[in-house]
Amino acid sequence: MKNENHLAPSAQEEIDLTPYDAWYVKKDLKEGEKPVFLTFDCGYENGYTAGMLDVLKKHNAPAAFFLCKHFIKDQPELVKRMKEEGHIVGNHTSNHICMPETDERTIREEIADNASYMKEATGYEMDHFFRPPKGEYSERTLQITKDMGYTTVFWSLAYPDYDVNNQPGADYVVEQFEKYIHPGAIPLIHNVSQSNAEALDTVLTNLEKEGYTFHSLKELSQAKNS
Repeated sequence: MKNENHLAPSAQEEIDLTPYDAWYVKKDLKEGEKPVFLTFDCGYENGYTAGMLDVLKKHNAPAAFFLCKHFIKDQPELVKRMKEEGHIVGNHTSNHICMPETDERTIREEIADNASYMKEATGYEMDHFFRPPKGEYSERTLQITKDMGYTTVFWSLAYPDYDVNNQPGADYVVEQFEKYIHPGAIPLIHNVSQSNAEALDTVLTNLEKEGYTFHSLKELSQAKNS
């Protein structure tokens, strides 16, 4: 549930994500801390990802890219660049399956096949971070991904950016971040969006002006381990 007070939103609080090493926001922050964990979902390439990587490099901003197999197969050089520039490349299943409707064997195969293919196609290991397609999950599926050694990452800020034929515009994206950003945020950004591509530099510049800093999802695992 979004709020305009720059506080962490609520999300199905009847389910405790902690035992499953699953996150949608980082809450336990020290006074004055304003971290942001940028995440991108990549089902396919639409011509914008290289430019987004340029912007991230300009701002020295680490990010996480959650990839399906089609993206890796189609854009191995982009995937290599993500890794070489210090970003996390996470697992989004091979075929963007619905997790709660899928049996355990198939879930494991989808995740393992995607990771194996990335190593084969790029020479790089896939990082052990997982984003369920469409954010669909159950406690059963959370346990499966945890058992496979993955940290599950949802999001605490999102907006309708995924329909390439109905883009909201760059100003809308900038406004969404201005209204709803909060310390510990995990924004969901789709790489296929022209609006995101046009807005990203302004979004990151504005966040820096407001005292936000960009962090890697690896810090969530470190927080878990501590």
